Amino acid sequence: MARPRSRPRRRWGSFPTTADMGVWAAGASPRELFEALGLSLFAVLTDLRSVRPRLERAVSASGEDPTALAVTFLNELLGLQQTDGFLARTISVRLVGEPPTALLASVRGEIFDPDRHPSRVEVKAVTLHAAQVDLARGRARLIVDI
Repeated sequence: MARPRSRPRRRWGSFPTTADMGVWAAGASPRELFEALGLSLFAVLTDLRSVRPRLERAVSASGEDPTALAVTFLNELLGLQQTDGFLARTISVRLVGEPPTALLASVRGEIFDPDRHPSRVEVKAVTLHAAQVDLARGRARLIVDI
């Protein structure tokens, strides 16, 4: 008897805050954590299921610690969306350092199409305020300005 296909467990999401919005992510490794964190940002912007991985962009980021790295990374991803209208569907990260203080990412997706991509929330920036990145537990929470 064939086993039923299991759906992958979502590893990211959002949560409300007093004036802004938060994003959270989980990952079995630091690499998976950063990949999920990037997708959590784009999931706030649109329905990821509507995005096709047609184009590829390279993103690099650095920070003095994993928390600063996460904020810089998300702001770099946000820059793709704000300047080019680029939406990500998949993100593949290569971390540098132990603990990581830099990363290189391959981001696959496409340019925003209002006929296919629902607009959710406009994100202005990602902040260090209340940012938490716990590599040992594979969890992160960051606040985004909306």
